[in-house]
Amino acid sequence: MNWWELFATAGPVLLTGALYTLLFAVAAMVLGLALGFAVALVRVARVPLVSHLAAFYVSAMRGTPLLVQIFVIYYGLPGVGIEFEPVTAGILALTLNVAAYLSESMRGAIAGVEKGQWDAAQSLGFTWWQSMRYVVAPQALRLAVPSLSNSLISLIKDTSLVSVITVTELMLATKEVIAQTFQPLPLYLAAAAIYWALSASFERVQKRVEARLERAHRR
Repeated sequence: MNWWELFATAGPVLLTGALYTLLFAVAAMVLGLALGFAVALVRVARVPLVSHLAAFYVSAMRGTPLLVQIFVIYYGLPGVGIEFEPVTAGILALTLNVAAYLSESMRGAIAGVEKGQWDAAQSLGFTWWQSMRYVVAPQALRLAVPSLSNSLISLIKDTSLVSVITVTELMLATKEVIAQTFQPLPLYLAAAAIYWALSASFERVQKRVEARLERAHRR
């Protein structure tokens, strides 16, 4: 079987796997943004005890490999009576992992907003939470966009790790086709090309979002 015939046969399977990869990445990113923003707020607000727990969570997630986290959630938690389906376990692991990184990005962006913005908001009678919601958070979002986008691009590649718990995303789909065709080189190259195409597409979107936010800021 030549490469063209191989790609014609494997193409639909790889593209289906790529679709699942994209869905995993987007789902984990949306959930991770919500959780990461909450963790960042708790740490910035310095809520007693809760902020320390949030800091420990961030340290644990960033200090341990994602692969280990996937194993703990899928294979370890059933030992204490908590069991997830492979898809749920995969999304949960990706979400918890990326949320830790996103929280640091957003915390840094919030810290990057000028102190004068806080003072101006408080002079208008805003509470701390109102200042955050209406004044600081929108400006912090603009500052955080490059870092958030980089996390999404990394997340697309990290989805390959959920193949170890039998989730049929791009990596596992590639392995299944290789097992049938015994053609590892072209198929792994094809998988790499798909990962690159997805990452490059999101990079283009990132640049457009950055440009729009910059224009809006100048106005």
